Amino acid sequence: MKYTQLGRTGLEVSRIVLGTMNFGPLTNEADSHTLMDAALDAGVNYFDTANVYGWGENKGRTEEIIGTWFAQGGGRRDKVVLATKVNGNMAADNPPWPNHHKLSAVNIRRAVDASLKRLQTDHIDIYQFHHVDRNTPIEEIWQAIEVLIQQGKILYAGSSNFPGYKIAQANEAAWHRGRVGLVSEQCLYNLAERRAEMEVIPAAVEYGLGVIPWSPLQSGLLGGVIRKERERGGDAEGRSVARLKDSPALRDQVQRYEDLLDKHGIAPGEAALAWLLTRPGVTGPIVGPRTMEQLESGLRAVDLELSDEVLTGLDEIFPGPGPSPEAFAW
Repeated sequence: MKYTQLGRTGLEVSRIVLGTMNFGPLTNEADSHTLMDAALDAGVNYFDTANVYGWGENKGRTEEIIGTWFAQGGGRRDKVVLATKVNGNMAADNPPWPNHHKLSAVNIRRAVDASLKRLQTDHIDIYQFHHVDRNTPIEEIWQAIEVLIQQGKILYAGSSNFPGYKIAQANEAAWHRGRVGLVSEQCLYNLAERRAEMEVIPAAVEYGLGVIPWSPLQSGLLGGVIRKERERGGDAEGRSVARLKDSPALRDQVQRYEDLLDKHGIAPGEAALAWLLTRPGVTGPIVGPRTMEQLESGLRAVDLELSDEVLTGLDEIFPGPGPSPEAFAW
């Protein structure tokens, strides 16, 4: 495994992040434990989750599965940089009962204690705001985070799905208070979805945040979907297949992508992850495996060196917006 610093911090993390969103809903507890053991054995030390994972009536289940894995001992907790998230509604009520979601000080306090209990640990390394909260003053949020840091319940704060201006606002407010501020930003970013290059990634780089791309394969679109469709005799299902059926232009684009990688003998999913590892500011993409095969594919991407010819070809097929602000200003 290769490692890097998380943004401007001294924290050393793996260049692949283990995403756990499938643990519980799609992967049972025993298989989830096996995947976490395999990831740790391969050197992956950055595990990402969220309090709402498990979804629906099973919200919190993913954190519980990680907690039972930590409880097995063997240095598991000490070796892992643990990230979880707060914002979503954790109550059974729908709509949410007041103060049981978003980023008020009262919900942050409630949510972190509940996550710690489910995770069976005494601290969270990176506590991430899962979405912006337009109603809570940033000063209130930072005050709540400062208390948690003083109590030893969290070490760092990060954001997820923040626009560039909110990253700037949050860090300027934190620095005014003499605090570290945000250290990471999780955003939707991949070859087929490069809008983050307009504002989010420039802001993250400027403020020293590590960028953690989620959905690096665009819900399977970049994982060899046409090849799999052909191998299954047209019986393939899923969001990516449905998108191809609805858009001939997108299907042509993905076909050119797969043809380019076939020419160079590279697996599409591994190429998509390796491409992200070449991008400015990217710490590591989130790989959310359901199976051991998917985990192993993600691990191979760390050692995959894409040639200039392949990188140029990928940019031609999936062109980005260009440098910011020139791409939208001139």
